[in-house]
Amino acid sequence: MIQSYKQRPKLEDKYDAIIVGSGMGSLTVGAILAKEGKKVLILERHYTAGGFTHVFKRKGYEWDVGIHYIGGVQQENSPIRKLFDYVSNGKLAWADMGEVYDRIIIGDRSYDFVKGVENFRNKILSYFPDEEKAIDTYIDLVFKSNKAMGAFYKEKALPGFLRFLIGGFLKRPYLKYADQTTHQVLSKLTKNEELIKVLSAQYGDYGLPPKQSSFAMHASVARHYFGGGNFPVGGSSKIVETIDPVIESSLGTILINAEVDEVIIENNRAKGVRMIDGKEFYADTIISGTGVFNTFEKLIPTSISTKLGLLEQLQKVTPSVSHACLYMGFKSSPEELTLPKTNFWIYPDDGDHDTCVDRYLKEETAPFPVVYVSFPSAKDPDWSNRYPGRSTIDIITLVPYETVSKWKDTRWMKRGDDYETWKEQISQRLMKELFKQLPHLEGEVDHYELSTPLSTEHFVNYKNGEIYGIDHTPDRFRQKFLQPRTPIKGLYLTGQDIVTAGVGGALFAGVVTASAVTGINFKNKIFV
Repeated sequence: MIQSYKQRPKLEDKYDAIIVGSGMGSLTVGAILAKEGKKVLILERHYTAGGFTHVFKRKGYEWDVGIHYIGGVQQENSPIRKLFDYVSNGKLAWADMGEVYDRIIIGDRSYDFVKGVENFRNKILSYFPDEEKAIDTYIDLVFKSNKAMGAFYKEKALPGFLRFLIGGFLKRPYLKYADQTTHQVLSKLTKNEELIKVLSAQYGDYGLPPKQSSFAMHASVARHYFGGGNFPVGGSSKIVETIDPVIESSLGTILINAEVDEVIIENNRAKGVRMIDGKEFYADTIISGTGVFNTFEKLIPTSISTKLGLLEQLQKVTPSVSHACLYMGFKSSPEELTLPKTNFWIYPDDGDHDTCVDRYLKEETAPFPVVYVSFPSAKDPDWSNRYPGRSTIDIITLVPYETVSKWKDTRWMKRGDDYETWKEQISQRLMKELFKQLPHLEGEVDHYELSTPLSTEHFVNYKNGEIYGIDHTPDRFRQKFLQPRTPIKGLYLTGQDIVTAGVGGALFAGVVTASAVTGINFKNKIFV
């Protein structure tokens, strides 16, 4: 049954804009349009809004599904802070994770990523005293890549004729970085394999190991966290809670349990959407935040997608990595358990990142190529007000969709004994990695459950259970169709597929889409 996110709304048949999906890109573009006086309808198929920013509750615990830390928001004049403030009317508060945001653990060695560029530089230099030139050049390249990024995404918002005239000029500086893999760039700076492994250790934040990922994507993530890590006060559900009133202020509505069957298209113009129950809503602007695969394969009638060559375009990109996440609950406070705020990135001692991934893809029982541990209850200063005497931990690793695809035609929570046995094996392996780092937690676990790529497919509706939309290879940044405008008049895209991975990428995608829809330069309006 279709429901409002908060209360029973007065639904209209016609809106200024209809947005499919309620992830970060959709919420951002919705809030920006609402601030321009547009009446917006956001339609979410799930029973909760927010996409990867939503939370779920079970057994007296709460877990954040997709947000583990956000960079840049402690600096009040930073673009990301200004944008979060703009779409939430300044209501979204952030907690600093402290000096060490990421700890890279390789075998029995550990390396801390500390906040502040100079601090980061000096800390890495203390581990690798002979690599000063490589470290300085690396940091310089990260900043240069990010400086070139603005013009690259500005080009995506321009009308077609302007893109034709000046698009190449705007994109060229960024493509210099985007066309190289992370490993190609780092291996030119140093021959020290351990340093390369450490500097590229956040690859889990965008899903591709160094020999496959674009350096531009890596540089974006590295720069994002140079100022430290932060967590939303009150948990990631505060994102949709603070943006919803902005959308409501222009008589807009977020609906949940509201699955769109298809976009209504007449004479190559999007007119509205048809729900799975047959109900229709109309608007001159339709925006899909569901990703390019869902949009072109499911929301647009196949005859139209085929005619316009959209399905052919999808052959040029691949879905990103899928994962498993172990959600753990403890009947003690973060203070009692002395839980850190720092994230752990745990890697095998032998081999580079790509070698470890390849080995694991060939043999499931091989060591996990990456294990990421997050301590959300320790990061959130409001946690103990909501859940006194409780704590949570999330542990994430790579799991190929093919590993679980044999159960894809089964129902959620009823996938059979074989599936549950497999999940238990993965869960125990992940807990073993945690207890290796924090042995005092063994025996303290009250509850745990594992989400798999099938869980992501079921709840977030990504076809291969992917977490980051489409892969961030060098080729991806060359795809001209990854932009807000589609060949169908009035139909636009938003979300991480048109910018880059993660909440930050989706957030800025909302700005790019809003600019394309309205012709207003929101970069100047929001960030100046």
